[in-house]
Amino acid sequence: MTSTAVLTREEAPAAAAATTWTIDPVHSHVEFAVKHLMISTVKGRFADVDGTIVLDEANPANSRVEVKIAAAGVDTREPQRDAHLRSADFFDAENHPYLTFVSARVEPKGENEFTVYGDLTIRGATRPVALEGEFLGTNKSPYGFQVAGFSAQTKINRKDFGLNWNAALETGGVLVGDEVKISLEIEAVQQAAVAQAA
Repeated sequence: MTSTAVLTREEAPAAAAATTWTIDPVHSHVEFAVKHLMISTVKGRFADVDGTIVLDEANPANSRVEVKIAAAGVDTREPQRDAHLRSADFFDAENHPYLTFVSARVEPKGENEFTVYGDLTIRGATRPVALEGEFLGTNKSPYGFQVAGFSAQTKINRKDFGLNWNAALETGGVLVGDEVKISLEIEAVQQAAVAQAA
C-alpha cells in the first residue's frame, strides 16, 4: 500500500485537497414550507438526517454531497397531520422510508456561494433539482472536532414526486399548495484523514 510519504509534490496537493465531512443530525435542520388554504404557510422539518459532504476547497467543483432523510421523521408540530404525511397519500413512509439527494455537480458562484445540481428521490420518484447554497466556514468544537457549516435552499413541485393528494375548498382553490420550499442548515464533522491511518 502506498503511503503519503512517497507522494510527489505534484500528487500531494491533490491528495490533501478534498476532505470528508459527516452531517451532524443534532445540529442540522432540514425544513420545508407549503401553502395551506391558499392564504397561509405551514412549516415542518425532518428530525432524522444523515449524509456526507466531500469538500474540495481548492477546486469546489469537485465537491460532492449525499444526504438521506427518514420520511417517518417528518414533524409539523401536529400529530394527526404528521401521520397523514407519513401515509400513502404523501410520503408513503412504510414503502419508501427515505428521501435521498445525490449531487451530480457543484457550480461555484462566488467566494463562498455555490449551486449543487443533483437527483432528489421522494417515494421512489427521482427528479433533478438545484440547491442554492453557501459555505459558512469551519471552526473547532469544544470537543476538538473540526466542523463546517453550510446553508442551502431550493423549491420543488410536490406532484413531480407523486405527492398528489389534495382537497378542494368550498370557496375555490385547494387545501395544500403544490410548491414546496426546502431549506437546509447543515453542520458537519470532519472525518479522520485517510493519510493519518496509512
